[in-house]
Amino acid sequence: MLGQYLPIVTLFVLGVVFAVGGLAASKILAPNRSTPIKLAPYECGVSGEETTTPARFPVRFFLVAMIFIVFDIEVIFLYPWAMVFRELGTFGLVAIGIFSFAVFESFIYLIGNGALEWGPIKKVSQQPAQMQVNRTSTSTIRRVGDRGREVVNVVPHGPDAKPEIAEVA
Repeated sequence: MLGQYLPIVTLFVLGVVFAVGGLAASKILAPNRSTPIKLAPYECGVSGEETTTPARFPVRFFLVAMIFIVFDIEVIFLYPWAMVFRELGTFGLVAIGIFSFAVFESFIYLIGNGALEWGPIKKVSQQPAQMQVNRTSTSTIRRVGDRGREVVNVVPHGPDAKPEIAEVA
């Protein structure tokens, strides 16, 4: 009965022997020449001795990473569909078509907005009607409409002060 577990126990023992043997061999055979540079902490290309802050990644870098993830997820959905597309029939074809169209449409939108362009950022041309000198935040807000909105004026005359509600003209 225990004989059937003999190969598993043998593999476990061999694994432990190889692990301990490898550690012992590297300790005995490896040169031990420590220097201050080797002992300094180092993480992801940033040494601990830098006095300046490392440059930040541009936002476009993260946008491309998110686009990659979206298309990676699409491939993850396409693989199981390809395995069982005959069983799914027309429903599966329509569902994957809608899904692929949505992903492709978002990709076209991103290309149109320049999300994958790494060159200089394009300046958006302003139309002359939007660049009026007499246009202020007050005049713009009035154009949106204030009908039905109320302005609350609080008069600080003591602990019993109540807000006065006035209609906007």
